[in-house]
Amino acid sequence: MRFREKTPSKSFINLTPLVDMLFIILLFFLVTSTFIEQPNIKLELPTTKHTPTSKIEEQVLTISRDGRLFFQNEPVARKNLIPVLKKAFSQQTEKTLVLRADKNVSYGLVVDVMDAAKGAGLKKIVAPTVIDPEERSL
Repeated sequence: MRFREKTPSKSFINLTPLVDMLFIILLFFLVTSTFIEQPNIKLELPTTKHTPTSKIEEQVLTISRDGRLFFQNEPVARKNLIPVLKKAFSQQTEKTLVLRADKNVSYGLVVDVMDAAKGAGLKKIVAPTVIDPEERSL
C-alpha cells in the first residue's frame, strides 16, 4: 500500500477585513469628535473660583486686550455692533450671546457692549471664564 505525500498548503492571513475595520473605526472617531475653532485673538480670560465655565460657543463676540471687537472672528466697529447683532440673531429663537473679553479690558467697554447687545434684542449674555488653577487643586 502506497500513501501519497501531502504537499503542505501555504496559509496566509487576509488583511483586507482588518484594514476595512480600522478605516471604519477611524471614520467613526472623526465623525463623532467635535472641533472647536478658537480665533487667533490672544485673550487672557478672567479666572473664577466658584462659577462653572460655559460650554456655549455659537455666537461669540470677542473683545481683545486693546479694545477691538470681533463677532464670529470678523472685526466689527463699535458703531456697527447693534445692526450686526440684529442681523445675526434675527432668525434665532434663543438669543444668547457669548461675550469673551480679555480680563484687562476696561469695565466701561464691557458695559457698552452689553448695552448694545441688549439694544439688539438679545435675551441672554454669557461670559466664559477659566477656573483658577490654585482653587482647582483644593
